[in-house]
Amino acid sequence: MRVLVIGGGGREHAIVHACVRAGHEVLCTPGNPGIAEMAHVIGSAQDAASLAQLARAEAADVVIVGPEAYLAAGVVDECEALGIPAFGPSRAASRLEGDKAWSKAFMHRHGIPTAAHHTFSDLGAAEAHITALTPPIVVKDAGLKAGKGVTIAHSTEEARAALRDIFTQPGAQAVIEDFMTGQEVTVLALTDGTAYALTPPSQDHKTIHEGDTGPMTGGMGVICPFPISDEQLDTVRRDIIEPTLAGMRADGHPFRGVLYAGLMLTPQGPKVVEFNARFGDPEAEAVLPLLESDLARHALDAARGQLQPQDVRFRDAASATIILAAPGYPGEPQKGIPLTLPEPGPDEVIYHAGTTGSAAGLVSSGGRVLAVTAVADTLNGALGRAYTLAGRVDFPGAQLRRDIGARIGAAPDPTPV
Repeated sequence: MRVLVIGGGGREHAIVHACVRAGHEVLCTPGNPGIAEMAHVIGSAQDAASLAQLARAEAADVVIVGPEAYLAAGVVDECEALGIPAFGPSRAASRLEGDKAWSKAFMHRHGIPTAAHHTFSDLGAAEAHITALTPPIVVKDAGLKAGKGVTIAHSTEEARAALRDIFTQPGAQAVIEDFMTGQEVTVLALTDGTAYALTPPSQDHKTIHEGDTGPMTGGMGVICPFPISDEQLDTVRRDIIEPTLAGMRADGHPFRGVLYAGLMLTPQGPKVVEFNARFGDPEAEAVLPLLESDLARHALDAARGQLQPQDVRFRDAASATIILAAPGYPGEPQKGIPLTLPEPGPDEVIYHAGTTGSAAGLVSSGGRVLAVTAVADTLNGALGRAYTLAGRVDFPGAQLRRDIGARIGAAPDPTPV
């Protein structure tokens, strides 16, 4: 097949990699230097109508949309209007991620377990509400924030500062919710709106510093699979995934694509932390290397409403992804840092998340710059290989967490350098 992947980060590099492994011809826009090594990168205007026209001009058999902003802009709608199958939710369905206030109301309406919450459109009312709460307090910007926009405030003053930051934008809304305890896990469902297949559960590490401290980031590392019990997974299917898909159909916005369920395994059972409307980033960089079956075929089938869940197959192995971030991230990341990458070994890959070419060679161009992934028979083995490969990257000043997997007692096995 001829596959067009839209996006230019680590997630899209992982999507391209999966499609290339399955033997497809892959095009990507805007792409990145790593993607360009395995696919044809095409320059294009990045608005929804232009991207749909590009898909038609390039005779794409299927379009796979990576980032959430493109979904919210209606790329899938524009492609479908031209008769081009596109894997991802419509603009209306992507509201499940793009509007946290709407998403919380949806969960309440359809009985999907999540934290107790209140939504505010007024700073004064929000500040008055938090004075009655006992920290920690979870404060969320209701809009799209690229995986950030969430503050776990350990004091009322910290919560107030987060609210004031949110309400600097016209029309802003804030969601204030109860703090949940337990292990956090991500479950991804590939779906045609009714039928679905789950990927192996994974666990991202969101904060910048070890010990789960410091500001929230888009994610600093992932382990997969996360050891969730069969009973818990059955509960996720019954109480979260299936009611969500049914609710979206009932509301007139069938959800096709990847339903990302960020969950907390609380003492009362799994509850939704947040929904996203696409592959997670960096979860995709850990999950997709384990995929044995054909991602592009699944995407086409799902876009046509014909997903065959029994055909979605994953390796009986483990993966680990280590993020190398620029100095200054998640604030103002330093750009233009020269990068020298080693040659990965078998079952190893370095995904480009924030790189660009320059006269001096490859340099950093974003906050999260590289996603270093390794696959092995065991999680400890995958961590050992990933950390060893990350240590061979020449990236002055890179930030990385050394405790990925530590929440469940995983630790890197020693591996040869």
